[in-house]
Formats: sequence, structure tokens, C-alpha cells
Amino acid sequence: MLDIRFIRENQAAVETGMKNRGADVDVAGLLALDDQRRRVVTQVEGLKAEKNARSKQIGEVMKTGGDADAVKAQVREMGDSIATLDEQVRTLETSIREQLLYIPNVPSEQTPVGSSEEDNPVVRSWGEPKLADFELQPHWDLGQQLGLFDLERGAKLSGSGFPLFTGAGARLERALIQFMLDLHTEQHGYAEVAPPFFCNEATMTGTGQLPKFAEDMYAMPVDGLYAIPTAEVPVTNMYANEILDQALPILHTAYTPCFRREAGAAGKDTRGLQRLHQFDKVEMVKFTRPEDSAAEHEKLTANAEAVLQALNLPYRVIELCTGDMGFSASRCYDIELWAPAQEKWLEVSSCSNFGDYQARRANIRYRNEEGKVAFVHTLNGSGVALPRLVIALLENGQQADGSIVLPDALASYMRGNTVLTR
Repeated sequence: MLDIRFIRENQAAVETGMKNRGADVDVAGLLALDDQRRRVVTQVEGLKAEKNARSKQIGEVMKTGGDADAVKAQVREMGDSIATLDEQVRTLETSIREQLLYIPNVPSEQTPVGSSEEDNPVVRSWGEPKLADFELQPHWDLGQQLGLFDLERGAKLSGSGFPLFTGAGARLERALIQFMLDLHTEQHGYAEVAPPFFCNEATMTGTGQLPKFAEDMYAMPVDGLYAIPTAEVPVTNMYANEILDQALPILHTAYTPCFRREAGAAGKDTRGLQRLHQFDKVEMVKFTRPEDSAAEHEKLTANAEAVLQALNLPYRVIELCTGDMGFSASRCYDIELWAPAQEKWLEVSSCSNFGDYQARRANIRYRNEEGKVAFVHTLNGSGVALPRLVIALLENGQQADGSIVLPDALASYMRGNTVLTR
């Protein structure tokens, strides 16, 4: 959430940032509302000071034997006015907060200006796309032929977008999760956590999923809980309403299933595992000092890339432009894997720096070197999401006979078996 004081002091920059995002935000209207709140606050504070002074007069009048009823009546009248004004302040503050919750983060100065994914520059590439002397099959055919998943039975159980992994496919999912958790904890310095898969409204609001994206969430009919769309939500909110005593940065990684209705993406990429309502993901989350967050963002992205390099999968890193960046991010890199049978790039990770945007919503603070309490910067990245990783493994590893050769890095997690056959 943006600080109203920051908006007031940087109105032109905020308006430019919203314009570059393509976000329809009435910054001037919000500031006018805040001006009204400030005027009422000044008025009520002055009235409270006057009431306190008049209250002291009551005792003085009574000491001299005078009639204090008139002064008491004035004090009561002032008290009624104060109560009315306090209610106005609360109403205005509620309205301002509700508007702030719908305002996206201001893009960083480094974020390229653009209107869509067509304007996202490629930062770097790694590996060579697969070349084959046989006709490549798409992953949905490979998976069915090898008995790795059964999408029809998954749809029978829960509807489309809920995959059922079977046999070696189920083991591959488990192997990839364990491989990534081991890599991040043993080589990248993350502390593993296993968070709840359901969170309350306050938690979902803290990271920016609510209230704006309520239609994309799976809401439970009772208890006010939501199925998490990513481990970012519970892991970031672990420290909500706290002042961190630990040395920064704090690094956490977690595996969770993720649940997304994808209401705004209906009908897109419906074949196979490309776009699902339930999928597995290993997440990385960082809490940093403001002056360190840019450097930690680069390290975070490198940690996600290390997963793909260990699996020997060709990928590219793109930087999201202002018009394609997520609601809460100030800067973001996407990592895309090459799917050779489909001849297209598939996003497998988003690595975002949120600045203090999420920390303000969730009230996550630390004590800086001067002893002052300040908001941390939060970062998160997929390390990585599994469905499109599986797509890339199948399509890049396929052989002419229909078998799949898996990377050597997975051998110990697959009981030594690195070839998937019928």
C-alpha cells in the first residue's frame, strides 16, 4: 500500500506511474479527501484543547462559589461536537484506506515503460533450444502415452484445470519439489517453512490479493478463509504486525499447492498443463533493508535461474514493463522456459521487488541502524512453478522412441531412473 504522505509529496510522480501502468487512479480526488480529513483533524484537536481548558474552569468557578452550570453546558456541547467530528475522521480514514488498497505500486525508475507484454525487453538467455530430427510431440500427448498424468479423470474429480498425476508423473512432481527445496536451503541460504494452505482475509490483503483480485481467489463458504494462490501469501505474512529483531535479510522457501480461479484468463492455454486451477510451486521470499532490496532482487532471480541451469533447460529472462507488471510489484523479472513442441516460451517464474508496498499493508517493520522503526522491503520469486517446468522437461527431453530423458540432477530423487518409458 502506498503511503498517503508519499502520494501527497510526490503527486506528479505517482500520477505518471499510474498512467504508465494503465491504471485508472484519481490521485487528485484521493488527496482532496485527505485534505478534508486533515482539516477535520485540525478542527477536532483545537476543539479538544478548548474543551480541556473549559473543563479546568469548572473547578475554578466552583471554588469561588460561582455558578458552573453554564460552563458545564458548554463543555457538554463541545463533547458532542468532538464526538461528531471524530466520527467524520473515522469515516474519512476508512474511505481513504479503501481507496489506497486498490491503488497499485509505483513502478521503479528502472522499470521499462510499456503497455503490454510486447514491450517486455529480453534481459538475457541461457541454453540452446532443442533441435530434433524427428517430429516433436506436445507434452499433453507425451504425458498421456507414458502414463504420467490423467487429465480426464482429474476433470471428473474436480473440473478442468485440476490435474491428476499418476505413476512416474506423480514421482516426478515429488522429486522436483524436493530437488528445489534442497537446492534453495543447502546452496542459496533459505530457511524452509511449511505454511498453511488456507489464509484469512487480513493475510490475503497484506500481500495485495484482496480486495482487488477477489474473483480470482477460491473462497471457503465458512470461516472466512481463502485457498492460497501462492506461498508468498502465508510466508510474507508470517511477520505481519511485527518489528523484526533478526538480522536482515531473512530468506524463506516453501512448497505449497496453489489455487487460482484465473477468472480473467478463461479460455487461455487450456491444453495440457499450461494453465491450471491447482498446481505445485516452490516459493522464495525475502525481507530486506530498503538499501539492499535491489541487489537482493538480482540474487533472487539468479536463485530461480540456478534451478533451470541445474536441469539444463533453455530459458530467457525478461523484464516486465509498466503495463504488464503485477499489481504489487515495483520491478519484476519473468523467467520463461522454451517448449520446443509448441515453439513458444512459457513463464515459469516471476521474481518481484515490492519495496515497502506489502510491508505497509501487512505492517512488517524492523529497527534500522539508527534505532528507528521502518518498513522492510519484501521480495518473492517462484523457485519454481512445476506445471510448465514439467512441460519443458517432457518436450525438451523427449526421444524419437517416445521416451523422456530426465536431467542427471534428478537421478537421486527418481531412484536412479532418468528415463521415462511407456
